[in-house]
Amino acid sequence: MTFLFVVFFVVLLSGVPIFIALAGSSLLYTHFIAGIPDFVILHRIAGGIDSFPLLAVPFFILAGNLMNSAGITNRIYDFAVAGVGWMHGGLGHVNVVGSVIFAGMSGTAVADAGGLGTIEIKAMRDHGYDTNFAVGITAASSTLGPIIPPSLPMVIFGVMANTSIGQLFAAGFVPGFLMAGFMMVHVAWYAHRHGIGRDQIFRWDVLGRTFVRAVPALMTPGIIIGGMTFGWFTPTEAAIAACAWAIVLGFILYRSLSVKQFYKISMDTIETTAAVLMIVGAASLFGWVLTTTRVTEQVTMALLSVSNDPLIILFMINILLLIVGCFMETIAAISILVPVLLPVILKAGIDPVQFGVIMVLNLMIGLLTPPVGIVLFVLARVANIPFDRTVKAVAPFLIPLLAVLVLITVFPELTLAVPKYLYR
Repeated sequence: MTFLFVVFFVVLLSGVPIFIALAGSSLLYTHFIAGIPDFVILHRIAGGIDSFPLLAVPFFILAGNLMNSAGITNRIYDFAVAGVGWMHGGLGHVNVVGSVIFAGMSGTAVADAGGLGTIEIKAMRDHGYDTNFAVGITAASSTLGPIIPPSLPMVIFGVMANTSIGQLFAAGFVPGFLMAGFMMVHVAWYAHRHGIGRDQIFRWDVLGRTFVRAVPALMTPGIIIGGMTFGWFTPTEAAIAACAWAIVLGFILYRSLSVKQFYKISMDTIETTAAVLMIVGAASLFGWVLTTTRVTEQVTMALLSVSNDPLIILFMINILLLIVGCFMETIAAISILVPVLLPVILKAGIDPVQFGVIMVLNLMIGLLTPPVGIVLFVLARVANIPFDRTVKAVAPFLIPLLAVLVLITVFPELTLAVPKYLYR
């Protein structure tokens, strides 16, 4: 197995795509060391992506792309401004509330950062906010996308861990709103410290007008979450329904989409989906090799030899995931680590639904940490500032995210209460 890991890390550090590192190292090991026929390897890769729940992946990606291109983000932002812009540090609170709403549509942090983030950072700069503060709160609030359902990383986790995606989605509600609350407390503290006032006067007529304009967009989370809660949709069908509704908004209600734009959005979706599924397929092969060579058993025994206490095991895994998140893309990390860590979780008596939320939150924090934090690169480009300045701007906003991570690790009911109520 030393051969497998050495080849994997050498190839990965050489700068090739992650799926080539995964599939290439696995293929070299199975062909030259284990002597497994190549057709078995191809079967394992194909089997890794032959899953009905994975059909949700392209549709959630398409839905997020459509929302960003159909003028929906502007309506959400205007409604959030009318709702909380009157508070001290108003646009900071707007940033968080806008991300909470958009999280119910996109399912990814990068879509939030690249879509709403462009509007939010410009508006905060125009109102005299410090650029570092604007970039920091935008980065932190973007992590709400994969926590508040729907969530693309949770779909991947559910497939890899054979866990209910509906329950994983439900488990994200409380942590997501805790994250939003902690961020808003941070904004209020910052506004008090720096003497930042209100950005506008609260007016019922403005709130009503912006709400009416945003109602069709606000229906999207209701369609997705309500449909799954009442048993009308599976997660995959909910993703399809979200796409259909986004198309109705873009072409009929708002008339902000053209056929040319839709073609471009479709091509972008196909490209992103292909990259995700190639990683999942290659990681399935890698995970199968780890399982058949009993590496997962050895990891389980090693961790359990340190302690049988679920809390201690979770904290050790948190440290591992935070480190991995600094160097590896979210989907790849989930696909590689779930087969390794899931046996440990099950042996320790930890609910896989709780672990799924913990894992996703860890990896969302990883999106905000160098050297591979994708959100950092996106916002550095959006704000037109150096990467190192972006890192410094985001650092203070890791505190509320880490606080929520500790809470959901120590108190399982924060993640499990809603799934138990909805799926009892």
